[in-house]
This record gives sequence, C-alpha cells and structure tokens, in this order.
Amino acid sequence: MLRSVLQLLYPHVCEICSQELTYAEQLLCLSCSMRLPVSGFHDIRGNPVEKALWGRVPLEFASAGYVFGRESGLQSLIHLFKYGGRRDVAVHLGRLLGLQLQAHPMRENWTGIVPVPLHPSKLRKRGYNQSEALMEGMAGVNGFPPGMRGLVRTVKAGSQTKRSRIDRWENVASGYSWAGQQLENEHLLLVDDVLTTGATMEACARAILEKAPGVKLSVCCLAWTDR
Repeated sequence: MLRSVLQLLYPHVCEICSQELTYAEQLLCLSCSMRLPVSGFHDIRGNPVEKALWGRVPLEFASAGYVFGRESGLQSLIHLFKYGGRRDVAVHLGRLLGLQLQAHPMRENWTGIVPVPLHPSKLRKRGYNQSEALMEGMAGVNGFPPGMRGLVRTVKAGSQTKRSRIDRWENVASGYSWAGQQLENEHLLLVDDVLTTGATMEACARAILEKAPGVKLSVCCLAWTDR
C-alpha cells in the first residue's frame, strides 16, 4: 500500500517514453532499454573507437557501449546527465556499460577505472563530473575494480561540439595531468561519455603515460559518434 501511495505522489516513469515503470525497472522501461543502440564493439578488432586512436597512444583495448544517434533515446539520456543535472542517469548508464563488459576477458586485467576529469570551474557549474558518475556505475558491477581519481584538468577549454578535428585536438592537447597515486604495474580503464575524434582520450592517456610510461591503458566510452 505504501508503495502504491508513493507511486501516486512521485510517478515512477521511463525517462525516454514516460510510461510507468514496474517495481523491478529503474529509470528505463524494459522496452526502451532494449532499443538503446548497443554498438557491439567490445568483441570487434578494428572497431571505430580503436580506429580513432590507432597510432596515437598504445592501448590494450578500446571500445564504446553504444552508438550515438538522434533516432534513439540515448541522446536525450546524455542530455539529461550533461545539461539537466541528472547524475543518477549517468550512474545507471555506467552500470549498463559495466554489465556489457562484465563477461569480457579484458575485465579481469583492469586494476582501476579512471574518469576523464572536468576543469574545476566547469565542475562547480555542473555540480558533478558525468564521467565520474559513469565510473561509479561501472565500479558497482561485480568484478570491476574501484575508481581512481588522479587525473586532473589543468587548462580550461571551450566546448568540443562545433570544432573541427584539428581544433578539437589543439583544444585539449596539453590540458591534463596525473596528480594521483604513484602508478606501477597498473592497467587502467579510462572512461568518458562520448567519443568523436578521440582527442580527449589521447590527451588523458598521454598525461598518464608521461608520469608512468609502464602503465597499460584501455579506454571505453558510453557512446561513439562520428559527428
């Protein structure tokens, strides 16, 4: 009875289609969850994420969970956590990403999950780092290592959204550094929300390797887009 009253006062609806959720569903109904554009990249050598970073930094694994597209509900979910203050949506999607990778053989090698950081001014404005929320969701999946918050954004840069590929790289090329614990014999998984050109991931990977050249790196984004 209490659940029914709470449901009436605080409607529990899908973030995409607004249909009422069952008690077993969280944020998304089963139908909308099934329609999210899963990439299938995790088991494909030479997938678009790998290609975006080929020859730029040494990586053990590179992938993305979904393909960004306006025709799916994924875009609205990403907008919710990037511009709508919905940190819980990012945590939920991070968990879905972790569940995708739970049975992947590479998962056993990772010793820490590192989120791509925000500049302090942007962090204050948004109130949270969406990549850190994704990391939190992944780290909560059984078998995943804990999060590591040692990567920092040292230079404030403008939005990447409307920049060319060269401009994106120049915008972030030297804007990160590693200020966390000393790294030895680690295999870190770098996590971000959306990958387009790979400029941000390249800059983050280089910042870590400058401090610990022997560290192994993998990268995984929530979504990949070529736009």
